[in-house]
Amino acid sequence: MSSLASQLGQSFSNHPLRAAFLRWQCRVRQMAMRDKDGRPDDAIMPDVILPGETEPMGAIITVMNKSPAYSVTPELQHMAAKTNDPAQRRDQAIRFLSAAYYQKAQEFSDILTATFPPGSPGAETLHQAGRCTLVFDAYAQRFDLDCKVWRLAPHNLLHQATMAHNLLFNPGIPPGTEVLGFEPDWEASSSDPPYR
Repeated sequence: MSSLASQLGQSFSNHPLRAAFLRWQCRVRQMAMRDKDGRPDDAIMPDVILPGETEPMGAIITVMNKSPAYSVTPELQHMAAKTNDPAQRRDQAIRFLSAAYYQKAQEFSDILTATFPPGSPGAETLHQAGRCTLVFDAYAQRFDLDCKVWRLAPHNLLHQATMAHNLLFNPGIPPGTEVLGFEPDWEASSSDPPYR
């Protein structure tokens, strides 16, 4: 099957590693919002390793989006439209995202996303490779996610959710910003210590 969670019909895997990773991500992202003013750390910025390589090509800032059934994209877009003041916008976003947003891991898609500048060579390399490993290593926990890489079109729901989220923190995102999706193969992924 082509997937991207069956083109966002979201047929969920109930692999235990998936559940453990989403719970962990919700916890670390809520901590980033509450304790770090929304600044991403290693729990949110995995190293990216291309197939056949041992050294990372770099790290990316990932976004974890709600599944389409639980989408809050309209609320995020409304928040961004309410004010042109970047500080106010960021403050509203942090309040919204640090409250109940990350409370229910089962409401999230396991397809992570990241934005890249228009014409980004890194995005092109990843898209051409078609796969990569995302290595999250923070708070005494490591996840190595073997992912299929997707280039998301602007009409894709995860593209829209990612842009709505990122515009709250960076109103200067240029037109033509690329969004890639990273869809884990849970059978080929691992964690250390093992998931529980």
